[in-house]
Amino acid sequence: MTVRRIVAAHREWRGPLLPVLHALQEELGYLPDDATPIVAHELNLSRAEVHGVITFYTDFRREPGPTSTVRICRAEACQAVGADALVEAAGDAAAHVFCLGNCALGPSVQVDGKVLGRMTPERLAALLASREGS
Repeated sequence: MTVRRIVAAHREWRGPLLPVLHALQEELGYLPDDATPIVAHELNLSRAEVHGVITFYTDFRREPGPTSTVRICRAEACQAVGADALVEAAGDAAAHVFCLGNCALGPSVQVDGKVLGRMTPERLAALLASREGS
């Protein structure tokens, strides 16, 4: 079973829960509810502990998500150099995230896991338009 195989691959890691959850989501596309008790049992954690981590971090999905994602950094460094204009340009087409770790090249966006810096509203609008066509 996929869940047990992934847990086994990370069991000896220090603090394996987050790497296990990321690997599961990478392989399955989301974290199905039936994985929680298996992960909890295999890592000797309570179901509540696993569920708490899954629901705390916004990167984890409990249902199949979109095949493509666009996220805009809303941290202070990106806000200071124009993230608000990106939010306005994107409307509902993008989600927000607190920090993408690309502060020196803000404002930043993440497209399908790839971080792009020095984004402008025009470039973002073009990027979103090209995605609608595909």
